[in-house]
Amino acid sequence: MQGFRAKCRVGALIVLCIWITLAALYGLLKPVSNGCVMTYMYPTYIPISTSAHLASPKYGLFLYHEGWKKIDFVEHLKKLSGVPVLFIPGNGGSYKQVRSLAAESHRAYQGGSLEHAFYQEGSLTPEERGLDLDVAQFSVVNQYSSMLDWFAVDLEGEHSAMDGRILEEHTDYVVYAIHRILDLYKESYESRQNEGAANSRPLPKSVILVGHSMGGFVARAAIVHPHLRKSAVETVLTLSSPHQSPPVALQPSLGHYFAHVNQEWRKGYEVQSSHTGNYISDNSLSHIVVISISGGFNDYQVRLKLESLDGIVPPTHGFTISSTGMQNVWLSMEHQVILWCNQLVVQVSHTLLSLIDPKTNQPFSRTQRRVAIFAKMLRSGIPQSFNWMRRSQPFKQSTHVSFQDKLDNSGSQVHGLSACPSTFQWSDDGLDRDLYIQTTTVSVLAMDGRRRWLDIEKLGSNGKSHFILVTNLAPCSGVRLHLWPEKGKSTSNLSPSKKVVEVTSKMVHIPSGPAPRQIEPGSQTEQAPPSAVFLLRPEDMHGFRFLTISVAPRPTVSGRPPPAASMAVGQFFNPEEGETEFSPSALLLSTYSEKDIMLKEDHPLAFNISFSISLGLLPVTLSLKTAGCGIKNSGLPDEEARSMENSRLCKLRCFPPVALVWDTTSGLHVVPNLYSETIVVDSSPALWSSAQGSEKTTLLLLVDPHCSYKASVAVSSTAAASRFLLLYSSQIVGFCVSVIFFSLMRQANAWELDLPIPSMMSAVESNLRMPLPFLLLAAVPILISLLLSLLTSQLFPPVASFITVSIICYLFANGCIILLILISQLVFYVAAVVHVFIKTRWQLWEGNFCFTFFHWFIHLSSGFFSFKVIRVLRANPLLVTALVAITLVCFVHPALGLFILLFFHALCCHNALCGHARRKELVDYINEGNSGIEQFQMKREGESNQSFPLDDSYSSSPNSAKSFSDTQLEIFNHRHGLLILHLLAALMFVPSLVAWFQRIGIGQSFPWLLDSALCAGVIVHGICDSKPEFNPLLFPFPLIPGFQEVRRSYIYLLAGFYSYLCGLSLAPYRAFYAMAAIGVISFTFKIIERRNREKGEANFSSRKHSHRH
Repeated sequence: MQGFRAKCRVGALIVLCIWITLAALYGLLKPVSNGCVMTYMYPTYIPISTSAHLASPKYGLFLYHEGWKKIDFVEHLKKLSGVPVLFIPGNGGSYKQVRSLAAESHRAYQGGSLEHAFYQEGSLTPEERGLDLDVAQFSVVNQYSSMLDWFAVDLEGEHSAMDGRILEEHTDYVVYAIHRILDLYKESYESRQNEGAANSRPLPKSVILVGHSMGGFVARAAIVHPHLRKSAVETVLTLSSPHQSPPVALQPSLGHYFAHVNQEWRKGYEVQSSHTGNYISDNSLSHIVVISISGGFNDYQVRLKLESLDGIVPPTHGFTISSTGMQNVWLSMEHQVILWCNQLVVQVSHTLLSLIDPKTNQPFSRTQRRVAIFAKMLRSGIPQSFNWMRRSQPFKQSTHVSFQDKLDNSGSQVHGLSACPSTFQWSDDGLDRDLYIQTTTVSVLAMDGRRRWLDIEKLGSNGKSHFILVTNLAPCSGVRLHLWPEKGKSTSNLSPSKKVVEVTSKMVHIPSGPAPRQIEPGSQTEQAPPSAVFLLRPEDMHGFRFLTISVAPRPTVSGRPPPAASMAVGQFFNPEEGETEFSPSALLLSTYSEKDIMLKEDHPLAFNISFSISLGLLPVTLSLKTAGCGIKNSGLPDEEARSMENSRLCKLRCFPPVALVWDTTSGLHVVPNLYSETIVVDSSPALWSSAQGSEKTTLLLLVDPHCSYKASVAVSSTAAASRFLLLYSSQIVGFCVSVIFFSLMRQANAWELDLPIPSMMSAVESNLRMPLPFLLLAAVPILISLLLSLLTSQLFPPVASFITVSIICYLFANGCIILLILISQLVFYVAAVVHVFIKTRWQLWEGNFCFTFFHWFIHLSSGFFSFKVIRVLRANPLLVTALVAITLVCFVHPALGLFILLFFHALCCHNALCGHARRKELVDYINEGNSGIEQFQMKREGESNQSFPLDDSYSSSPNSAKSFSDTQLEIFNHRHGLLILHLLAALMFVPSLVAWFQRIGIGQSFPWLLDSALCAGVIVHGICDSKPEFNPLLFPFPLIPGFQEVRRSYIYLLAGFYSYLCGLSLAPYRAFYAMAAIGVISFTFKIIERRNREKGEANFSSRKHSHRH
């Protein structure tokens, strides 16, 4: 590598790679506050007897019991009568992780259902056939009809995310555990029947599966297992489980197993038909419901993109939801926290209990009904995509109360989405005098028992056609909203044709922070955070003249006015007035200086901010500071106004801001009490599988219009670096393989052109030169992927961000390979220099008396090397290496065979570099006229096994020594390239090797045939291409006119493009197919070449000349 520009390019990449890595580590290791509450329990684990003829007897099955009292296990098993639920732990997990879910399910069954609120609840979308539901069926029960019996499988804490064989064995045992659980209920039923006890509950026909991490995928794999009984599983709930691909997609068998299971699921939801198109049967998975719950952006082990069910489960049979958008949760949590976070565990427990039909004491049989219950219990009433402010939505019925007309106390007809129950009916006499609002903004500071009239025609003019209200008052009990066709003192004064519509149920619950503390009764407090938001669009208010906000009366406290702990702020506004968009350049510049936005008083209550690049890649820190809140007009004395802090006064007048974040990938995120928060969503906009528009993130700020704010936006560099590595690690691994292939292509091309073989560092640097080499290798695969998206039914990615991020990942991969090359070269050069120094000094000091013993030992050991077997093995090192490596690959573990190949490469590199270094030292002796050269030569002539024969290559001219030195250096460069490629292949199998070591002594099995075959091909590639003189791919190719030969450089180029595309598809393990294919081709043409030599033919081209050896 020569030239200042080349060194600058390499240095810049090294600095970029190191900086991103260190910043990412800092961002990942920094502790994260999740806001979760701990779950406590009194666990007891009852072992379930299993068959002695199992293929995996090391696994176990347990039944969980909650309670501190000691119980008789046998008697307890005889009383099983609940609904069976099987918990499947994840990668390295324990069966004891079931305790939080099981304990809260027990408490939920004992305590009854959650208290019903009258907020708008989540429902199914039209794509999920939500309009076909009979919502009147979904009534809230006070007591659950049956309890949940929680079982858990003990998988010995094995790392199923690292090895496909382990994953398959876990699936086999889970299938057995499902059958054993169903048989256990049958045994319990028969035991009670034999004892004369009454059996009021039917036998369960299915088991609910709950899987965490890889356990969720194991649950899905068990459903398509050929030995699973029909209808043994109908409901699957996964927690932070990957579905699209493995989190670490490095092992071919692991990726293949994922692809196989997902393909079986896609087939299972297809309607079976004959070749003529005639209907045969329904899909085999039509009764299966799958719900995937993600931990959100704090779960850095499994990203939400992997947890999505898109393309695997149709929306009519399941959906994916983030914990940040779950009602009563609203939190992002780490991978393990999702198992004990009390907010989520409680909601999941009540959801599973709600699936039980009171009539049968078993889960509902209708698939659509189970999906609707999951949607009602988990989803928030806020839409999961940003269509809240734009799309027209007519009044539609709620998912829990039927849409019907009803008469109020006065006899007038009141139409409602879901009208408040009679217990909350307020009489008109119970309200104080009405207030008629003349401004577009209305405020409620206390429960004053008044009704506020807003003229829609007057206040909604000038484009302010939308109305929004935020409040902490509960619907029905605290506040009610009605639409009136005309003004009236009460509904009884209206004619029957005039209908008043109650829209209270359109209020949507949002999380709120802790309420402000009141120092003493009647004293002023800070504004309470809003807990609900209400929105009316123009089509909602069409045909009505007035909107009323009725606030419930509240008794006074000790004769004083009630404290200002209640709030409501409403406003007619124009959505276009509060829109701001951040361009990609503005976001990037905000890493150095904050971008400020000023919100003056009387600004829109709903302020819409959109980011052109998703916050999954560039998380922003959004800070809000109150700049003013009308202090001069607050009524306080000037002295008091000066003495009190501005922020404190504003907190007394304005409610804490709230942020609602929508992202195409992860859905809804809610950030309450937003003053300074890092806004990040778990999205990946620049993937090949992403859709147009997924690169954008929309943020809706709900801020008090009475105050002015200064909003500052800054991108966190450490958070961006950590998100970059998390989202694109699989892509970077695939690009690293392609970088090595491109470098080998450069070396092969130099050999074919009769040029010196460049070093790996020079080859990588040459491929980074602008414009042609870099654009050819970095941009062409991206264009190919875009072309494939057009030709197939795959979604077309966002072009600008996709190309930009892909090129950044490619540059980062080059930096990683450069660091790997530098480290390996340093090790080899240090080892060679030390070796040459020691061996040279040894030869000069060899005649001393102290070395006589070593001569005797060497002479004694020479007898061992004289055996014929040893001589044959020493004469064929390639054959020995291939046999040992392939044996380990096929019968022990693929990584061990690859390590043998790496040792062979390292030894060859070391010998070549030592030869280069020793010849350089000899040339220095000659040039300096050193008299010790005669002694050095005499010692070399006496060696029995020389590294290079001096009698052939040595002369007084330095040119001959230089020729040999250059040859040795070229051999080193060639073998060093192969070593880097196969080192990366071995590193991709290291996670599987770690899992293999964990199973030593427990039970081993042969590696997967796919892994063994691919790694055998990699080993053959390393053996057949061990010498640069051997060029198996330089042969005539008469099939294509004008294309007379296929060069090895072309093969490496195609392999690099293929690996690049594998990285774009987040499947770097497929690069093994390219390595193995090159090995098979090399072996094939080596055999052909040997046969042609025996026949005297010369169909293979060779290098014009080579250096002297």
